[in-house]
Amino acid sequence: MPKNPPESMQHHLRQRLNRHAREHWPHANAITVSFRAGFAYVAAELPGEKPFPLCRLRFTGVLHTWGFALYPASSDSYRDNILPSGLPTGSPEEALDCACTLYLSDPTGQLPSDSLAPEIPA
Repeated sequence: MPKNPPESMQHHLRQRLNRHAREHWPHANAITVSFRAGFAYVAAELPGEKPFPLCRLRFTGVLHTWGFALYPASSDSYRDNILPSGLPTGSPEEALDCACTLYLSDPTGQLPSDSLAPEIPA
């Protein structure tokens, strides 16, 4: 069974994702991250709602590079996916932006300047 990253790395990932969410997804109260079997499960907490799954990150052994899987609610499971960069791995922030672009409306009207995520039709 794959191992989770060390506690210090888990803490660092939680901080990175929450910092990024505060800057780019301010309508999310928090990003929660739980770890199981080498995966980090990322969920968003919105005001007045229970947390809902966004994506799963696969630990690659490197702090800045994680595998990416989206959570389509219709299948109630995670599916490996590629990031807007066209790669199956990338930064946690890139994965968060991709998932939030798909699942959360962007109340600021601005995506992160380095985001390549496609716009979602209304």
